[in-house]
Amino acid sequence: MTLVTVLVALAPSFIPAPAQAAPTVRWEARVSDRILDIGISSPNLEGPDFAVKVVRLLLPPGWSKDATRTWPTIWVLHGGFDDHKSWTDKGDLEALTANTDAIYVLPETSWCSAYSDWWNYGSYGAPAWEKYLMGDVRTLLESTYRANTTRAIAGNSMGGLGAMKFAAKYQGWFRSAASFSGNVDPLHDSGAPGEPDKPGQGCAADWKRVWGDYTAQRHIWEQNNPYTQAAELTGIPLFVSYGKNGLVESAVYEQNSRFVAKLENTPGVDVRERYDAGAGHDWSAWSSAMSWALRDLLRSVGVG
Repeated sequence: MTLVTVLVALAPSFIPAPAQAAPTVRWEARVSDRILDIGISSPNLEGPDFAVKVVRLLLPPGWSKDATRTWPTIWVLHGGFDDHKSWTDKGDLEALTANTDAIYVLPETSWCSAYSDWWNYGSYGAPAWEKYLMGDVRTLLESTYRANTTRAIAGNSMGGLGAMKFAAKYQGWFRSAASFSGNVDPLHDSGAPGEPDKPGQGCAADWKRVWGDYTAQRHIWEQNNPYTQAAELTGIPLFVSYGKNGLVESAVYEQNSRFVAKLENTPGVDVRERYDAGAGHDWSAWSSAMSWALRDLLRSVGVG
């Protein structure tokens, strides 16, 4: 056997593995003077050739990709069965934030993403919503769209879960966090009535696919459960708004009242509560809650 033959025979073992595909901006669409939609693909998204998801940006006066300055960001996460358009189409966010000097980041996930990297029955992989948002989207915004590293985060319903869980896990990344009617204790670790979320509940997720069985994979549920992670929510202003009107919001009330009580009894936690018994699980309540929290969210990132 010649040396060439030996090298050819051995060559496959020396070929490096293909590099993982990077997140890519597939398109941009200017919806209005203030709204820019960005279509992003990523290996952390589920679907053929990595499905494209949209990130909607609400832009401040003077923004451009070529600007010499950068802006702080306020991430606003949608709830179950909603998407990147919901806060502008239903929540009046464009009017609420007019002439404010920040970029508002409204990312599309899925109807029931839980803002989590899914367990997928032990296989993990896509969809990995946390990696997508905290890795792919954040990096693209801060490298290409003039966002800086000063951030706040808010969300309604499922988005409230996401806002609080990200603030707890990524300490130092967000200057404040707000939850409006948030699903802040899906594990029901607080003793809120009922069992942990199950398939068909909430936003119709298969929770065993998302986080696994709440007994066998309890550690995953705990990692994604804001109530359980309350001790990690120190050092920043927190805003928790909820009501008690209607079947869904009555369940939300139980979770949030116990969540606030735990926060208030946790050293180093600064929480401001807004409870309105007449508020329901709807956009009227969430728009009002955003109006209540927005000034302090902005102040936390140095605006206003």
